[in-house]
Amino acid sequence: MIRSVVTGTGSALPANRVSNAELAERVDTSDEWIVERTGIRFRHIAAPHETTATLAADAARDAIAAAGLDADRIDLIVLATATPDQTFPATATKVQALLGIDDCVAFDVAAVCSGFLYAVQVADAMLRAGVHRRALVIGAETFSRILDWEDRTTCVLFGDGAGAIVLEAREDSDGRGVLSTRLHADGRHNGLLYVDGGPSTTGTVGKLRMKGKEVFRHAVVNLAAVMGESLDLAGLTAEDVDWVVPHQANARILDATARKLGLAPEKVVVTVDRHANTSAASVPLALDVAVKDGRIKRGDLVVLEAMGGGFTWGAAVVRW
Repeated sequence: MIRSVVTGTGSALPANRVSNAELAERVDTSDEWIVERTGIRFRHIAAPHETTATLAADAARDAIAAAGLDADRIDLIVLATATPDQTFPATATKVQALLGIDDCVAFDVAAVCSGFLYAVQVADAMLRAGVHRRALVIGAETFSRILDWEDRTTCVLFGDGAGAIVLEAREDSDGRGVLSTRLHADGRHNGLLYVDGGPSTTGTVGKLRMKGKEVFRHAVVNLAAVMGESLDLAGLTAEDVDWVVPHQANARILDATARKLGLAPEKVVVTVDRHANTSAASVPLALDVAVKDGRIKRGDLVVLEAMGGGFTWGAAVVRW
């Protein structure tokens, strides 16, 4: 049986790190207010010369190096983003060019904060079908470009960044690899988390809008449910889990979801304090941190999960 095995992880953050105190000089807020409600202490903001594609390419190089590969060994790039460089072509093709890959399949996936999970399932299916051998799966965002900096309820929550993994199709994986994925979407909740613009509606990019309390309620219920579904598909239970790597949106959501599943807090990888909500980039960013600091080790059972605008949500069970 062919399985998609993670062979490398990588991440990239803009150099410009903004603290809550620095943000309070621009917005009517405070470090105490932000930390108490979200757990966020810092976010990274892209410089004018940095784009979703450049951040994605940096994270990709890091992941490719960790996998011990040359870039030309990649034959599939799936990039999850809600903030592409252009309406078209796909930002994945810009990343392809930046990496110096002459020819490979490259396309974007748009599922906002769940985008990386959607991208993982798409790449996993293509690898298991035998169509491709090695995939670069990336989540990258420059959410600072779509924030309303006069809306203190949203602008304090988000930041820019990118994370990436290399997936390789292997016949004999020793039980490692992507064991199961489960995705959902429910477009009835569009008005709870959205951008108020688009090419076919306003002809503008628009700004992010969110009803935070309603999103929080849906997030806790949906994330706990989809994690349970993905574990059931893999024939496993919450007791088997070594690490949960969740979408880094809000520390309170992470705590509430862990309690609902009966998971020990120390099993949950939390990095939201250092880079805020980076949408599709947050899961691979947190994953890279936990791999590089030695928490996630070979053989560990890891659950990835996220929920975002749409609503979309999903989870993946991976044996490291």
